[in-house]
Parts: sequence; C-alpha cells; structure tokens
Amino acid sequence: MSTFTPSITAKTTPPATVPAAATTTERKLGFGLLTALVVGSIIGSGIFGLPQNMAAGAGAGAILIGWGITGVGMLSLALLYQRLALRQPELNNGVYAYARAAAGDYVGFNSAWGYWVSAWIGNVGYLVAAFGALGYFYPAFGEGNTAAAVAGASLVLWGVHLLVLRGIQGAAVLNAVVTLAKVAPLVLFIVLVALAFNADTFKLAFWGDTALGSVLDQVKSTMLVTVWVFIGIEGASVYSARALKREDVGRATVAGFVITLVLLMAVSLLSLGILKQPELAGLKNPSMAGVLERAVGTWGAVLIYVGLIVSVGGGFLAWTLLAAESLFTPAGDGVMPRGLARQNAHGVPVNAMWLTSAMVQVFLLVTLFSKASYLALISLSTAMILLPYLFSAIYGVLLNSRSGAAAAMQPRSDMPIALLATVYCAWLLYAAGPKYLLLSALLYAPGALVYIVAKREATQRVFSPIEWAVFAALVLLALVAGWLLYAGKLAL
Repeated sequence: MSTFTPSITAKTTPPATVPAAATTTERKLGFGLLTALVVGSIIGSGIFGLPQNMAAGAGAGAILIGWGITGVGMLSLALLYQRLALRQPELNNGVYAYARAAAGDYVGFNSAWGYWVSAWIGNVGYLVAAFGALGYFYPAFGEGNTAAAVAGASLVLWGVHLLVLRGIQGAAVLNAVVTLAKVAPLVLFIVLVALAFNADTFKLAFWGDTALGSVLDQVKSTMLVTVWVFIGIEGASVYSARALKREDVGRATVAGFVITLVLLMAVSLLSLGILKQPELAGLKNPSMAGVLERAVGTWGAVLIYVGLIVSVGGGFLAWTLLAAESLFTPAGDGVMPRGLARQNAHGVPVNAMWLTSAMVQVFLLVTLFSKASYLALISLSTAMILLPYLFSAIYGVLLNSRSGAAAAMQPRSDMPIALLATVYCAWLLYAAGPKYLLLSALLYAPGALVYIVAKREATQRVFSPIEWAVFAALVLLALVAGWLLYAGKLAL
C-alpha cells in the first residue's frame, strides 16, 4: 500500500514475472559502456546549438557565471548519484527509486513518468534536429518537420526500435562506438576555434548590453539551456540494475560529467571569441556551424552538420534505452502496469519499448501538423525532468538526516552534497518560471490513470490522504494550464 512517509529502503512489492530466457542471455554493462551511455545521452543535439542558445539571452560574463553555477550544481548531482548508488545498492533506477523511497509510491511513479515523458519528447526533438540538419543538404527536409522529414524520422525510429529489441548489450556497444564518433568533430571544433580565438571580441560588451537585462536575468536565461545539455547525467543510475559492478555506476556518472562539462564549456565560451554576442544570438541553429564557418570557411559548416547528424543518432539510441528502462523498473515494483515489466528472450523490456516508440511516432505526426520547433520540444522536455532531479536530491537529504545503520551511510557525511544538489534543483525550478511548470502539469496529471491501473492490478489502495492532495494539486495546475492555452495566454 502506498504511503507518503519517507523511507530509506526499497518497497517490497514482488516484481513482475520475468521470462527465464531473459535472465540467462542478458549480459551486464561495464564501466566503459556505462560511461559511454552517460556521455552519449548528454551529448546529443544541444551542444550544436549552444553558442546561439546561450548568447541569445546573456553576455560573456553572465555565461561564465551560468556555467559556474551549472558546473557546481551538476557536479553535486553527479556525486549524489555516485554516493547513493554505493550506499543504497538495493534501489535500482535511481531517478524513480529515490523519489519513491523519499515520498511514497505516487511521487515515485510521477518521477518515473516525468522522466519517461521527458525522454521520448527529447527523442522527438532529436529526430527533428537531425532531419533539420539534413535539410542543409536536401531542402525537402526543411527544418525537420516536413512530410519528407517525418517519413524519414519514422524509418529511423523503427529501425532503432528493432535494433534495441535484439539486446541491450549490443545496443550499448553500438552506442559506445557512436559516442566516440560524435566526440571527434567536437574536439576538432574546439581546436580550430581556439586557434582563431580573439580575446578582444570575447571581452567586448562582457556583461551584455542593456537589452539583455540585469546580470541575474541573463544568468537565469542560461539555466534551461545548461540543464537541457546536461540531461542524461543520471544515465548510469537508471541502468544500475544492469551494471557489472555497482561501483561502476557512480564512477561512470562522474567520468561522464567531467568529459561533457569540458566539451560544453569549451564550445560555448570559445565561440564568444569568434563572433560578437549579437552576431552569435542571430545565428541559425546548429550555431556551431556558423561559428566554424567564420573561423575556417564553408567546409567547417559542412563538418558540423555531419557531426550533428551522427551525434543526434547516438543520442536518440541512448535515450531510447533510458526511456524503456524508466518504465521497466517501476512496473516490476507494481507502480506501473505489470505488462511493462515483460522482457523478451534478450532481456529487453519489450512492451516498454513498444509504448515508447509509439509515443515518439505520434508526436512526430504532431510536429507535422503543428510545426513544433526543436527549441519548443527541448524546453518542455527539460521542464519535465526538473522534479525527478529534485526528488533525488531530497532523498539524499532525508537519508543523511538519519544516523547509524538505518541510514546505510555515515551520519550526515554526505549532507553538504545533498543540500547543494537540492538548492540547485530548486534554483532550476525558479529559473524555469511558471510557464514550463504549468505545461509540465498537463503531462504529469494524465499519468494518474496509468498509476490507478497499476494499483488496481496489485489490489492496493490507490492514494494515501497526502497523495490525494498531490493528485488534486496536479489536476488543478493542469486545468489552469489548459485554460491559459485555450485563452492564448500560454504557449510553447
């Protein structure tokens, strides 16, 4: 029966039946593959638009401050996932499990639901970005949301779907290969732009002009962008149940964080030494192409477009794996419908895969009719993941507030990390503003129907009194968001 009382242990709901074949053929993921999963899920399309996305609302000084906040905040999250993976090894799929242990089944469900929705919406954004890049070479693909682009994206979607159904291990190995392939053009970009870097250009209007607002406003404008490009830092934690060694989960999380932080900061800051802030802000995305074209000529733009296509393909694969896993573990605990826990002979959560791919397909068709842009999709995807991050951090605080063996860690030894991660996540919610929180409620609220099905299957009470209050609050926010959309006062 669900409860809102904070707990430090996993729930004991029996897992759904797993076919015997799945347990005999599944292979575990080592440190290298887990690290590649983290890097592969973080490095997707976001980095290729980073110069313009950051410069659109901030000058060089504010961008530096933004990266400082993000670096410290995301490091605290990375360290938090590392410590929790070691000290709570019985909790698998941390983004979901930590929220559930902190605040009960319904909050845990919402964390998993929000993460899953964020994952497949992000994958729609990846496909739009990839075919938008192909539009540079083949105009029929336009901005990635034409009929030709949607048809091509659908073929890619179902090709990757069939690939993953053949086994998690094989898909993870392919992801590692693609990750290496997509890091190469990023490193080349950094080297070439560093050679062309002009310090005077970088220092010009260092704190931004008056049109950008105060430094605080500029820093806030960078937050959703930096969170989007870092989503995936929890990738190894989501796959903790499939790790060869438990300690590899934390090590891969920190290693992936360091690699991607260096790449992201270098791309963002070095670009400010090639073009002035207003020029960067006016670039068409992927803006890395415009920066490298200014530095070395037309071939630089071609390199970036090719790199984007490879990178987005790898990111799409990584997030397909993560999306299916985010449904599979809760289903095994009876928090999602039990059918989502079914695995095929290769150990792949087959029903979770089909549902995820179907949702991506539906929203690809939505982009065709609504012409939803890449930026709108990633903003919504980012907003959906803020609450799962926050509950992971809150669980760290709750765990560290206890003492002795019950806490499974030294009393308050990791409290500074957990508190810092919590403050950072709360800051992100503030920086996101009410718009995206209201839009998120529209996607969170319908999840209750899925949760009710799961609880009816398990013959358990659906909501505790406090969970009824949480559910009512979500529905109220969703109704407000719906009315604002209808009235034209809210839009992506």
